Amino acid sequence: MFRSFLAHRGGSYAIAVAAAIVPIMGALSIAIDYAEMNRERQATLNALDAAGIATARQLVSGATNEAVLAYARAFFDANLGPVNPADAELAVALPTAEAGGGTLKLSATLSYKPYFFPVFQSLAGRDASPTIDFTASTEIRLKNTLEVALVLDNSGSMDTTGTGSGKKRMALLKDAAKQLVDTLAQQARQIKQVDKPVQFGLVPFAASVNVGPQHSGDTWMDTLGLSPVHNENFDWTSLADPNRTAAKSNGVWRKQGAGWGTEQGEALSRFSLYKDMKKVEAREWVSTGREYVCTDTRRDGTCRSGTWRDSGYYEETFGPYASWQGCVEARPYPYNVDDTAPNAGISDTGAAYGDPATLFVPMFAPDEPGDLWLGDTNSTLDGYSASNNWWNDGSESASGQTRQRNMAKYFEVRPYGVKSAQGSGPNYSCTTGPITPLTDVTTDDGLAAVKSAIDAMASNGATNVPEGIAWGWRVISSGAPFTEGRPESEHGNDKVVIVLTDGANTYYTPNSLGFGDPAGNKSTYSAYGYAGLGYNGTGTSRLMTGTSGLGAYDYSNANYTSALDQQMASACANAKTASVMVMTVSLDLSTGNTAENQAIEALKACASDSRFRRDAGGHPEKLYWNATGGTLSDIFKRIADELSNLRIVS
Repeated sequence: MFRSFLAHRGGSYAIAVAAAIVPIMGALSIAIDYAEMNRERQATLNALDAAGIATARQLVSGATNEAVLAYARAFFDANLGPVNPADAELAVALPTAEAGGGTLKLSATLSYKPYFFPVFQSLAGRDASPTIDFTASTEIRLKNTLEVALVLDNSGSMDTTGTGSGKKRMALLKDAAKQLVDTLAQQARQIKQVDKPVQFGLVPFAASVNVGPQHSGDTWMDTLGLSPVHNENFDWTSLADPNRTAAKSNGVWRKQGAGWGTEQGEALSRFSLYKDMKKVEAREWVSTGREYVCTDTRRDGTCRSGTWRDSGYYEETFGPYASWQGCVEARPYPYNVDDTAPNAGISDTGAAYGDPATLFVPMFAPDEPGDLWLGDTNSTLDGYSASNNWWNDGSESASGQTRQRNMAKYFEVRPYGVKSAQGSGPNYSCTTGPITPLTDVTTDDGLAAVKSAIDAMASNGATNVPEGIAWGWRVISSGAPFTEGRPESEHGNDKVVIVLTDGANTYYTPNSLGFGDPAGNKSTYSAYGYAGLGYNGTGTSRLMTGTSGLGAYDYSNANYTSALDQQMASACANAKTASVMVMTVSLDLSTGNTAENQAIEALKACASDSRFRRDAGGHPEKLYWNATGGTLSDIFKRIADELSNLRIVS
């Protein structure tokens, strides 16, 4: 019976097979179509993502809207792989001033055409759908802002001809820096929906940094002499006139005595010295008639002969001797190597508050020993040959340091026609132009202002890279002294400091420059004051504070360079910890020269790691370049490429 059943060929079996074949074929068609659909779907997603990144790069490169749209479609089609471009639609929404919010949006619709599924639908008695559609999108957020501080060496060696160029290093630097600004400005102008997309600031540096004389009254400047370094080299107790003395109250030296007149009670500070120093600016002869002057007398005392001459006097006009040109000293460690906001002053009740060491102190180079009002135009009286002798010292019998620290001398009026014996007065070592704060280079005025400031740079003075770096950081930060930078917490904003120097850090002993040192300063005056004198003449030198492994009493140029290198390393490390990107460039330095190689290694260590470039071992490359005069322009083009990459995130 069982065999009979198996041998049966009736219609019921065919019906069963026919009923089963529909779901079997449906499952098979679904499996095949599903696999192929997923393959095409993934290919479309990959092409969409790739097109988004590539299109964003085209957008920030300055391409027109039409060119960007054409490029997006071509790039998308070229990367579709197994997908027929005719089956994939691409929509691109470019960022505009009205919408987009700095976001490039791309969406793709794939119309997949199944191979077998329509047949299965027909067998099932349903209308066959010719396609299965799905949509995907991607967004590329363009960088909102880029803030760059150009920290550029303006020392005297920048007047040297650059290797392989035939042009002076300063001229080469100006061309390369303006090229960089132009490149980034052109790119940024395409991103119209972002306010101030790219800003540049300029920090020219030499022996010091110039913040600009217009800031003399700002709250972050030490206008009252509160800082522990403000009164270095100044002894206010040396005001000997009993009617014009000084008294200290709440940390401030003030004028005391009726001899000051209406100025009694005013603060005595470096700013007040600039105001109080006077010279005879002009004089005019006032005739009172004629008088007979005897030129030869007899033995009895009577006049044998004589001459008539005009009688009268000179009416003199007084004017200020000098004004503060804008340079500041380095703050005491650790504030010299960080961005701590100034937070000190005098309250309404007269009490001091905050930390005075955070304030910025104006540079005032003391008059160094050597009398010049008594005819000593070579500044060699008593064997003194100081490097910056520009005022009358007072008592010739006093020691060199006493004569330097004497304050009474500054309240004498400088006679008409007297010139400085040597040096350049209280602004000695202030040789650079002022800082240019962050400026929007996407505007014609902003671009012109930055490029004009670059063109105004001039070569003069020593090299103090750490001060340049510290001020570059302060320029791009959001806090005082310069507040043009966006908040550090703001997303989509990069803060960058680009440093270029053509030599080692320098701080000079007077002897190395051919001068004597009658006051025992151990160095010429610069941003760290005198390297051999601590706060107000006592204690450890400011230059050496914060360093390690160096001779605290090694007063040599080499030791000063090592100290500045350590200050520079601290400034760089602190800036990078604060998410500042540091790029460094050495110009015409050789690894074969010991001193120059020390500078190269210091700059290399200072630099941040690239986010985009890798070395042969797969490690991030340092954002450091060693350029010659002939390659400097190309190096700055590579810096522009690095900064252009920062303007795109996926």
